[in-house]
This record gives sequence, structure tokens and C-alpha cells, in this order.
Amino acid sequence: MPFRLRYLAHDFELPEGPFVIGRSGDCQLSLDDPLVSRRHATLQVRSDGVAVLDLESRNGVYVNGSRISGQRELVDGDRIIIGSQEMLLYGGEESRPHDAYGVEFRRATATLGAMALTEMRKMSDDPTELTSPTGDGGSKGFQSLRLLASLADKALAMGRSEEAERILQTVLIDILSRARTNVPLEMPAAELAARYAARLAGATTKGSWVNYAFELFTIARRPLPGPVVDELYTVVRRVKSLDIQPLRIYLDDLRRMAPSFGPTERFLMQRIEGLERLVAAK
Repeated sequence: MPFRLRYLAHDFELPEGPFVIGRSGDCQLSLDDPLVSRRHATLQVRSDGVAVLDLESRNGVYVNGSRISGQRELVDGDRIIIGSQEMLLYGGEESRPHDAYGVEFRRATATLGAMALTEMRKMSDDPTELTSPTGDGGSKGFQSLRLLASLADKALAMGRSEEAERILQTVLIDILSRARTNVPLEMPAAELAARYAARLAGATTKGSWVNYAFELFTIARRPLPGPVVDELYTVVRRVKSLDIQPLRIYLDDLRRMAPSFGPTERFLMQRIEGLERLVAAK
């Protein structure tokens, strides 16, 4: 089985040899992200494995949340973050067929998912706990979401969109429900929630997850992050049906706030206005 790299809604088969990732158009995978260097990293693809090499980039390369130094060997399921872009490696001869470990995977997600949700529910009676630091970066709520997101990544890599939705649905709805009751939104958690809502929309073709992102950031009173907007351009073409009203409500709020926006926020608002035109034309 060849190695593949999942990025946004696309899977890239990795040929043997160097696979360069960066902002330059000459790269095999070109990322439109100001946090990405022109030649940021290389995947060294062999028949028996893949290694990632940081090409002395400004912002580094992260594997499963940890910044690497130099080169690092990768394994099936590793999450790679370059700039603000996240991708997933899977495949290889030693990977077991997906259906051969479905029971094992479900058992693991049930156990770890229950642990994360238990922590979220413990904190629900005291909303300040959700934003209290853990000591290793991020709040308790954010760390719980990251745990569930990593499990959902595994499910999505195996083509199990319903499983990924089951893993994330409760925690994502909980985040939105608290935001509706004026519990302060932690922006890293909100951005991660919007990112995975977009991924679920692409995987399940459900427009409700697209509208989730719009409603969450209507409450946040700021433009969606660029990578989420980029993914939504692909997703809205695939969803079966989409109510345009949440997007219009969101844009109305953004336009009212536009006089206080800087250049980046104005650009993002223009991109979101493009989404409105795309949805209206469906």
C-alpha cells in the first residue's frame, strides 16, 4: 500500500523520493499560508517508510503536537503541522487493512473519547475551568478537544466519516451551546472546532456542519481563520443542501465591524463574501 498524505479534503499519493512542501509554486504541495516558508519541509519517501525534514523554516514543523529538530521518521497516522496547515500521513506496507482493526479502533475511541468527554462534563458546572491552563499549553477544554480531534483524524483517514462525526459531535455541540449562553470562547478551541466542523462537512456532505462554523464565529465576532475559509470553498461545493441564512447573518455582523478591521481581517471578510456568492449560486 503506498503512503498517502491527507490535506484538507484531498489525498496525495506520495511517490518515492523527496516531496517538498512550502509556499513556493515549485513545491509538490504549495500552501497559501504566510506562516509557511517558501521551501518549508521535505517528506523523504522510501518504499519502507517516510521521514519529514525541516528545511530550516522560520516557524518549524510539528509532528503530533511536538516541534521536530532536523529529520524525524513518521508512522501511519502521524499528524504534521506546517504553518497553520495540518495534514495526516497514512499507509505503508506494514499498515493493517482498515477493516481488520475496526473493532480495536472503536474500543480505543470509546475509551479515550469517554475520558475526554468526562473531563468536559466535570468542568461544565464551572465554566472558568474550561479556560484554566493545564501547564502544557492550552486550557483543559482545548486539550480535551484536541484529544478527540486526534481520534477523529484516525477515523477520517480510514474513510469512516460517521465514526469521526460520532467522536466529535458531542464536544462540538457542547462548545457551541456554551458560547450561546455567553460563556467566553477560548479562541484556539473555537478555531479548532470550526476546522473540524468544516472537515466533518466535507466528509459527511452535511450542510449543518458548515453552518456550525458560521454560527460559532458569529458569536466570536471575528472572521473565520484563513485555512477554514479555504476548506469551506471546497466543502460548500460538495454538501447536499445548505441554508444560506446563517452565512448572511454572519456577514452582516462582520460588515458592521469592518471599520475596526485591519488588512488581514478585511481580506478574510472578502473571502467569506465570496463564499456567500458561491452558496447563492448553488
